[in-house]
Amino acid sequence: MKKVLLLTAFAALNLTTMAAKKTVIDRIEPTDWYVGMKNPTVQLMVYGNGIRDVQSVTTDYPGVVIDSIVRLDSPNYLLLYLNLSGAQPGTMTLKFFKEERGKRREEKVPYQLKAREMSGDKRKGFTNADVLYMLMPDRFAQGAGHNPQVKGMRAYKEDRTQPSLRHGGDLNGIREHLDYFCDLGVTALWLTPVLENDSPDNEQGYSTYHGYATTNYYRVDPRFGTNADYRRLVDEAHAKGLKVVMDMIFNHSGFEHPWTLDPPTKDWLNLPEWLKESKGTSNPTGTSFLQTSYKLTPVVDPYASQVDLRETVEGWFVPTMPDLNQKNPHLMRYLIQNSKWWIETVGIDGIRMDTYPYAYADAMAQWMKELDEEYPHFNTVGETWVTEPAYTAAWQKDSKLSAHNSYLKTVMDFSFYDKINRAATEDTDGWFAGLNLLYNSFVYDYLYPNPSSVMAFIDNHDTDRFLKNGRDTLMLKQALALLFTVNRIPQLYYGTEILMNGTKEVTDGNVRKDFPGGFPGDQHNAFTREGRTKAEQQMFQWTSRLLHWRQGNDVVTKGSQTQFIPYKGVYVVARRLQAAAAPQYSQQAKTVLTVLNGTSKETVMEVKRYAEVIGSATRARDVLTGRYYDLSGNIGLKPRQSLVLEF
Repeated sequence: MKKVLLLTAFAALNLTTMAAKKTVIDRIEPTDWYVGMKNPTVQLMVYGNGIRDVQSVTTDYPGVVIDSIVRLDSPNYLLLYLNLSGAQPGTMTLKFFKEERGKRREEKVPYQLKAREMSGDKRKGFTNADVLYMLMPDRFAQGAGHNPQVKGMRAYKEDRTQPSLRHGGDLNGIREHLDYFCDLGVTALWLTPVLENDSPDNEQGYSTYHGYATTNYYRVDPRFGTNADYRRLVDEAHAKGLKVVMDMIFNHSGFEHPWTLDPPTKDWLNLPEWLKESKGTSNPTGTSFLQTSYKLTPVVDPYASQVDLRETVEGWFVPTMPDLNQKNPHLMRYLIQNSKWWIETVGIDGIRMDTYPYAYADAMAQWMKELDEEYPHFNTVGETWVTEPAYTAAWQKDSKLSAHNSYLKTVMDFSFYDKINRAATEDTDGWFAGLNLLYNSFVYDYLYPNPSSVMAFIDNHDTDRFLKNGRDTLMLKQALALLFTVNRIPQLYYGTEILMNGTKEVTDGNVRKDFPGGFPGDQHNAFTREGRTKAEQQMFQWTSRLLHWRQGNDVVTKGSQTQFIPYKGVYVVARRLQAAAAPQYSQQAKTVLTVLNGTSKETVMEVKRYAEVIGSATRARDVLTGRYYDLSGNIGLKPRQSLVLEF
């Protein structure tokens, strides 16, 4: 096993032995821990050649008790379970003892216990008052002093001409453009995974630039920066009023993680028998390899067969991403601690969990329950990629549709994504086409325990961009007008505000293009008003106006919602907040009407039809243009026109 010392404190290792030998211990995870947690128990995973065979481990640090030592199947791991209920911050010393050929060896390892910056109940997560801006660090921007070839990483190269190789974006590049997000008007940043993905580029020109193949859960990928760079990004984002959401993956890891070639236990991975045939490569040659079916319905299907369920949750996502077995309690404890560690160490404001239903539901519920107990105001959104609202709603915390509580506060609204993209290609008729799809999706909001905690989006890194290969803004404006005003947590994909387009027809990289102006040598700089084209500036300005209007708008975030069946091609959604019913809210009683002409022809909004939400109001201002409309008569609408009327 390759020796890699990740803890700087390991430089102080004191080895006492009568025979000169190599250090037994490679690293300990977590790299440090925090006192004062509600759960005082911490699991330490010790990596080292033959470490399982130490006879004992002790510490005399006040308030620390070693509850148990767990010896795993592999000789190269050891688990220590410590109780820190009486401990104070400081550096404790762990002493590992081993008898070798009648001689006593002692290895002393310093381990830091830290004070928390704040109690868990003081950490605030993202809510429907936020707008999440999703971006890929490798494709967004490159910071000053970027190193294009980091020593010690497996073979890779940065080549911006290749959509599936690394392009060289990093955390400092994002940090250097924080003002752009403020100008745009988003309030939270969701970064695709930033942890180490130390997998080599393959012959087909593929790399793990996307970040979903973790090889070290406690280290930022050096090509993106350091743990300190990540902390600096979060701190400076907070100073500007921006939250940061961390992307995590519990379903699978990267093939080059030490767990793959040397699993701690026989059941650490699902279907570990394939590893015997793979001979250390991520290219399966035997028939024992089982890839997931990508079909998530068996997880909730009351009639599901065992073979279908097994293929979903135990099959590997791809050959390069081994499937983790969350039923192993030691593995799950490791993962639960890891998420807490990043909250405490970096100060993230939320978690987005990748491939949520592919992992074992009970184990994930345990994680969510513990996270909620420690951080009651924190938020986690799970990727639940099925376009039926009933499926998605079953995964939300306190759902009556499921026999088991997931404790997952926020779910992703793939129904909204699916319907808005289909509506973009259809004229709205009197029944099912066009914007009727959205109406019929919101009808099922009664299934959600909390519709305000559902994250909606029109595209992301795994889908075609909303504009596909075009740049027509009419339907894009309709999609965003609806996204930013309905009862949802909105997510905007990077570059949508400047008309970035692309499809996955050839490769995923075509929907993950570099943000123009983020890299040295870019001739086109969309970060500045002067650098944007006329069309880009118009779309940016339109989006920014709507986003800034949304900030702090109690009507949109706390108000009731009423929708009207599309009538003569016009879809209207009303948000209302009555001061008498909610005197604690700062804003005056207001109504917002989102009005969309879902046809390619001129039409009329028959105002009297909406009298129940308009009431006695006679005039309304369109947030998008500043123009005032007379509500005493019908309003003419141009093809695909969008209005956000406020009164």
